[in-house]
Amino acid sequence: MFAPVAVVANLASEVLMIFASPAQRPLGSVASHRRFFDVQAHRGGRGNTVENTLPSFAWGLIDGATTLELDNGITKDGHVVVWHDEEIVPAKCIDTHPVHPDDPEFPYVGKYIANLTLAQLRTLDCGSKRQHGYPMQLTYPGTRISTLQETFDFVECADPQHTVLWNIESKIDARHSNRTLGVADFVEKQHAVFARSPYKNSIIYQSFDWRTLIAMKQLDSSITTSALIDDETGLPQDNITTPWLGGLQLDAFRGPSLSEQVAQAAHHIGADVLSPSAESFETPVQDPAMEGYVAFTTREMIEEAHRLGMLVKPFTLNRMNIVEQLLDWKADGIITDYPNVVRRLVQQRGLPTAPKFPKQRVLACLQEHLGKQLP
Repeated sequence: MFAPVAVVANLASEVLMIFASPAQRPLGSVASHRRFFDVQAHRGGRGNTVENTLPSFAWGLIDGATTLELDNGITKDGHVVVWHDEEIVPAKCIDTHPVHPDDPEFPYVGKYIANLTLAQLRTLDCGSKRQHGYPMQLTYPGTRISTLQETFDFVECADPQHTVLWNIESKIDARHSNRTLGVADFVEKQHAVFARSPYKNSIIYQSFDWRTLIAMKQLDSSITTSALIDDETGLPQDNITTPWLGGLQLDAFRGPSLSEQVAQAAHHIGADVLSPSAESFETPVQDPAMEGYVAFTTREMIEEAHRLGMLVKPFTLNRMNIVEQLLDWKADGIITDYPNVVRRLVQQRGLPTAPKFPKQRVLACLQEHLGKQLP
């Protein structure tokens, strides 16, 4: 069930293919939105509302996010769902009832999405639990996990002109093939939903697993891709070669610095956007105003990416000092759990921001589409 098919066979050799420069490829609606600074609502804005749910995307629209950022998993029966984690964790979701009496898989909390059907996932309440790290988070008790198609349908109700942008991540585990479905499953099933949506040209497709970015470009070169990377996925761990970069190793690139190697590697696979972690996992402190702060995204990385024709949109920025630092370094977007707050700072810096969506219309659409999910 988890083995990739021919589209990703011999992937290590295929990454040596010559891709057209991202600067030479039209980006459709993504390009047309460059007049707005890209404030991305991470998981819909999880600092404000329970993550990756229709309510979180509703408030992302109300708060004026340029882009809705979200994650996709694939169920046992092949549905593309909007959720971040590989498994259903008890900190976020509550079991309600089995999908049918004596279901041997029940309870579903604690199991991998790849081993559950959509019907089983539908029984979970993933809107009642406020996350401890986000004490101001709105909860929406009874909220179900949505499919990607349902998410598009809801947002289209609130956004009939299709003006919002999307940043959609494939949550594939490059280390453990038995925890998620494979590369071909993600790319083919996600693309099928993209292709029938009026938002197709407004989507950035992102992943830490660069195999999916390569495969998506091979399937449809018009899709804008974004290369996610951090210390854990970009660098060898315990002298073990990283499995995340599609067969590449950063030290194979000329550099001269690691930051520049990151940009060069992303360009090599034809990525249009580089999306690095703002801070290094090795930093002993969390703010650039503190002595000893270590950034992962550097000025040199941004400058090299720009030289190569890529945009740079770091994640996940929840401290103003880091946002200001990256704005000073000319980052092209900010991925944040607090899009409303970052949007105010971006405006204060004199940068154009996307307009907010009418609150009453958004909430009316939310009520309508949440109602469709009720059993």
